[in-house]
Amino acid sequence: MENVIAVGFLLGLASSLAIVLAIANSKLKVFEDPRIDQVQEMLPGSNCGACGLPGCRVFAEKAVAGDIQPSGCTVGGVDAASLIADYLGVDAGDVEKKVARLMCAGGTNVAIQMADYEGQRSCRAATAVGGGGKGCRYGCLGFGDCQEVCDFDAIVMGPTGLPTVDVDKCTACGDCVDICPKGLFEILPLSHRLLVQCKSELEGDEIREFCKVACTACGKCVADAAQGLLKMKKNLPVMNSELLNLQSPDATRRCPTGAITWVEGQQFQNGTEVGHDVVSQIGKAI
Repeated sequence: MENVIAVGFLLGLASSLAIVLAIANSKLKVFEDPRIDQVQEMLPGSNCGACGLPGCRVFAEKAVAGDIQPSGCTVGGVDAASLIADYLGVDAGDVEKKVARLMCAGGTNVAIQMADYEGQRSCRAATAVGGGGKGCRYGCLGFGDCQEVCDFDAIVMGPTGLPTVDVDKCTACGDCVDICPKGLFEILPLSHRLLVQCKSELEGDEIREFCKVACTACGKCVADAAQGLLKMKKNLPVMNSELLNLQSPDATRRCPTGAITWVEGQQFQNGTEVGHDVVSQIGKAI
């Protein structure tokens, strides 16, 4: 008899707890929009953080809530943005492709090396040891940290020790921007065709002793460009991003070193990024 009572008590307790849990679940359950799963399936699933969020799931939640536009996923590109926008019935947003650009043309053919670096073959490690030994302390060291960190195989080290970017593969994730100890990469829209491929803040022709294609801060590009398009800042021409429609090759005409270049259409051809190839050819001719 005691066993029967004990079993009955346990069954009653279990039933009561089950009822409490069922009520709590119904009261505390958080509704999740089923569209989130669908949008997540439309995303590339790389969880790279290029959108500024911790992963594709969070991006899907934000997109469904209307807190972010589908074009915010640079890895998915135009196709994914359009697909998500059509599904949610929203505007895709700015879907112009963006790519990483290297703002240095100082390869081994035009820039001198002041000292030999011996140690871990890493730009970050070399920078910590006297800046890496390159004559221009602002220039690319060429050890390929950016190539290693690129998950999309969009960066290849070229024959003159400079990384080249395949714009077809580049997703503008920004990993190369974060890894470069010299801050030489920038994420730019393809419509940004005037590139200042130099980061040196030094002024005068003396800088050419270290790099033949360095900007000398002469200001000729500013004078030749459309009014307001360029201005000198820290001895380098800086573009007003709101005036991209005023860009033209005129700003490059009188540049004595080719530090500022004009790139057309497809930027990566036959394994070489056109912008860097233009600068290198100018450097060889000097």
